Amino acid sequence: MFGFLIVLLGSFFFCFQNVIVRVLFNQHTVLGIFQTGGFVAPNLQNSFLLMFMRMLLVVPLMAFLVPKLHPLTWKEIGQLRQIEQRSLLGRSLLAGVLMFLYLALLYISIGVIPAGIALTLFFTYPVFTAIFSWRWFGDRPSLWRWSIMGFVLLGSFLTLPHVSPISADRSWLGIITGITSGIAYALYTVVAQKSFEKLHPFPFTWISFATTLALSALSLLIWQVQGSQLPWTALWIGGLLSAMFTFAGHLLNNLGIRLIGATSAAMISVSNPALTVALAWLTIQERLNLVQIVGVAIVTLSVALLSQERRFSNHL
Repeated sequence: MFGFLIVLLGSFFFCFQNVIVRVLFNQHTVLGIFQTGGFVAPNLQNSFLLMFMRMLLVVPLMAFLVPKLHPLTWKEIGQLRQIEQRSLLGRSLLAGVLMFLYLALLYISIGVIPAGIALTLFFTYPVFTAIFSWRWFGDRPSLWRWSIMGFVLLGSFLTLPHVSPISADRSWLGIITGITSGIAYALYTVVAQKSFEKLHPFPFTWISFATTLALSALSLLIWQVQGSQLPWTALWIGGLLSAMFTFAGHLLNNLGIRLIGATSAAMISVSNPALTVALAWLTIQERLNLVQIVGVAIVTLSVALLSQERRFSNHL
């Protein structure tokens, strides 16, 4: 029971950082008391900026704490320089590129459509993970899995916001980036699955975060942000809060995996869309209609069932 509560708390932290991103991009009334937010426009450059600020805080924090959780971290990272480990190093760096890509796309999606819907679209990633695993590992999806995938897509369709002629471009941008962020994350999970055969998840995760930091910094050099007019104090406060919740979420999720296993942890983590909807409703009064709430519920339940496929199969 303790392990389940830890993973659930980790999911709550992840949802909180998603709501923070939403507030940074759009003005909201927080807790029904005061208005804040809308500090930067939800575009690609500002997504890179927020990602860079968060990673600039998270990477040193992970560098300090991860070796305490896994003492061989730096030794295993150093061994990746050996010739026979080059393919593993390449996969680890590729994972960082995919993390950078999915975060940038997800940030944009959260900025232009409600956070709960963006997260629901993102959580279609198990569908793409199954397809990629079939293609590269020969893990052919069963009829049960195809059925669950159909429900995931149905739920995602129900969550799509009503597109008015005025906001059509923004809504479609949020929908497309939400789904493509899920595709990028699916690729990340497939690369991670292969890498974990020879590399511990802790050093692998640190390399992914460090690569994301480097790529977001490089992106800012290419797509420069007009920094003189930005409210830096508010952005750094948001970045600090986002970094804290991101680190806490990853730490608690890893502890939960150790206690209850990856499958059970994954089942709990799919509550993210529903938790984000509830949290956004409580903190920033972000409303969803009944059909969209049903869509979130369908996706959450479907992915939970997908993660428990083997358990159900054993009882058949």
